Amino acid sequence: MTEATKGMADQATDYHDESAQQGGRTRRWLTLLLLIYCLICAVSVIGDGFSTATGDHAEQLFNFATNPFVGLMVGIMATSLIQSSSTVTSIIVAMVAGGLPVAIAVPMVMGANIGTTMTNTLVSLGHVRNKDEFRRAFAAATVHDFFNFLAVVILLPLEILFSPLERLAEQAAVIFYGDANLSIDNANLIDMATDPVTGTVEHLASMLPTVLSGIVMIAVGIAAIFLSIRYIGKLLKGLMVGRAKRIMNNAIGRGPVSGVTSGALVTLLVQSSSTTTSLMVPLAGSGTFTLRQIYPFTIGSNIGTTFTALLAATAIGGANAILALEIALVHLFFNLFAMLIIGGLPFLRQLPVKGALKLGELAAERKALAAAWVLGAFIALPATLIAITAVTG
Repeated sequence: MTEATKGMADQATDYHDESAQQGGRTRRWLTLLLLIYCLICAVSVIGDGFSTATGDHAEQLFNFATNPFVGLMVGIMATSLIQSSSTVTSIIVAMVAGGLPVAIAVPMVMGANIGTTMTNTLVSLGHVRNKDEFRRAFAAATVHDFFNFLAVVILLPLEILFSPLERLAEQAAVIFYGDANLSIDNANLIDMATDPVTGTVEHLASMLPTVLSGIVMIAVGIAAIFLSIRYIGKLLKGLMVGRAKRIMNNAIGRGPVSGVTSGALVTLLVQSSSTTTSLMVPLAGSGTFTLRQIYPFTIGSNIGTTFTALLAATAIGGANAILALEIALVHLFFNLFAMLIIGGLPFLRQLPVKGALKLGELAAERKALAAAWVLGAFIALPATLIAITAVTG
């Protein structure tokens, strides 16, 4: 074979490989769009199922959570077990559409914000064999815990007393919907797009007794949300994580504004705050970045993760559509106000850092303390409080 012929063959091979790669990326993007459609359908199915199962008794069903602290614990524990705040907040949005009062849902959303931090704390345990690495990694993971706990300590009492987040979200939702007719008969593009799927599920479930059909629809919707978000995350990691890592590496250390913005952007790209914050833990463990450099990026990840709930809210039509958008906006405003209050006040700004550094030092000396923190803060304490309330309530 001549050099010219060989060169042409190599070029043809390269072109074929490039075409195959491009085709693979196109298929992944199309699959991603299909999964987003599945997510939106699933939210709609849960809303319909919750409404069917509870009838007009949704509020009575959640009487145990009318105590906002129990609602908070429900959010923490559910997210800790499912390991996805996106899944939990999407389910909460759907339940609000089905009749769950917004006032009950607000502390659940706050709890979901805390529960999602368990993932990166577990990731830090991978450095347990090296004392110095573990100290740095555990501190980098738990700074997210401390920030979110502090946000709840500040904003939950204010919400209980004055409902600022709920009121602001209500006003913002009205602006988005304007004076549009929100009756169930009002045509909605999302409804029209999802009706073939949701209508089929509802028709099949209607063969069962009313309450059971609603429960089955809820179960199907939850399973679909869980699988959709799981595979959306995997696809986005393949499509975006390389780019996300470059953004992260370029942004950390350039200042708090850059860190927060990049944290929100990377989380938006990969659709998982757990992924975003977990990417930072090894960087902290190796000493590549300090805790104070990583801290703003962590705050930004809280904001980026609110996009999923907002996307889920677009699936809702009918009379409760505005309420579904309202609870999604509560999630966004909660994280924005937490950033502004804690980040804007110097005496609060350093509390999560100091707490994480101290806990990292203690955990490095006593490994059992790290396990106790994970199991106690995210599982045992919420479960105990829920059980006590159920027994005494």
